[in-house]
Amino acid sequence: MLSVTNVSASYGRVPAISDICIEVGEGEAVGLLGANGAGKSSTLRAISGLIKLTAGSVTFGGINTKGMPPYKITELGIAHVPEGRQVFPELTVRENLEIGAYLPGPKAQRQRSLDRVFTIFPVLAKRQKQLAGTMSGGEQQMVAVGRGLMLMPRLLILDEPSLGLSPVMADLTFEKIHEIHTSGTAILLVEQNVSRALTLVDRAYVLEGGRVIMNGSSIELANNKQVQASYLGI
Repeated sequence: MLSVTNVSASYGRVPAISDICIEVGEGEAVGLLGANGAGKSSTLRAISGLIKLTAGSVTFGGINTKGMPPYKITELGIAHVPEGRQVFPELTVRENLEIGAYLPGPKAQRQRSLDRVFTIFPVLAKRQKQLAGTMSGGEQQMVAVGRGLMLMPRLLILDEPSLGLSPVMADLTFEKIHEIHTSGTAILLVEQNVSRALTLVDRAYVLEGGRVIMNGSSIELANNKQVQASYLGI
């Protein structure tokens, strides 16, 4: 479904990622692992069209997205939930969610999507009239993920969904990501908690210095001595 082939990208003259190759199949959950500054978020931004490619190609559903503006890439069925939640604080929960269904197809199915989001995140149904800026960090993360789901995406990209959350809220977030994946939505996940990420994904890629240095199944990587030493504290 998603194919990232030999992709390089930069911020101005500063290289961000180099020769990245990753694949995400239909309905698959895939992780991007690595230390801060390894290029994980930059890879997600390159996929979403938020930074320009300097080499390589990204295809989604057989369509080459190189040079497409971000909104056109979104129209193909990719929803990107960025790091830091980025809700609209002065809008209500419901208004934040409805913004996610701005494309014609999702807009026509808006109520159905709202029902799905409220089923996954019942607290949002109870607080749909509350201003998003008055919610806790964990609740705002639910709003951000729910807004992504309102696009009815084939691929949901999640960048550090547990960052800054309490252990209880982080656990709940991981449970909901698993629920979304098992319902059929493909997931591309960047997550600082490597041990938990490996329980959520089918496969993962490890990045270092803006390059992929290894990849494999979640079981293979969890048992890899280099991964254990660098990211799992073993």
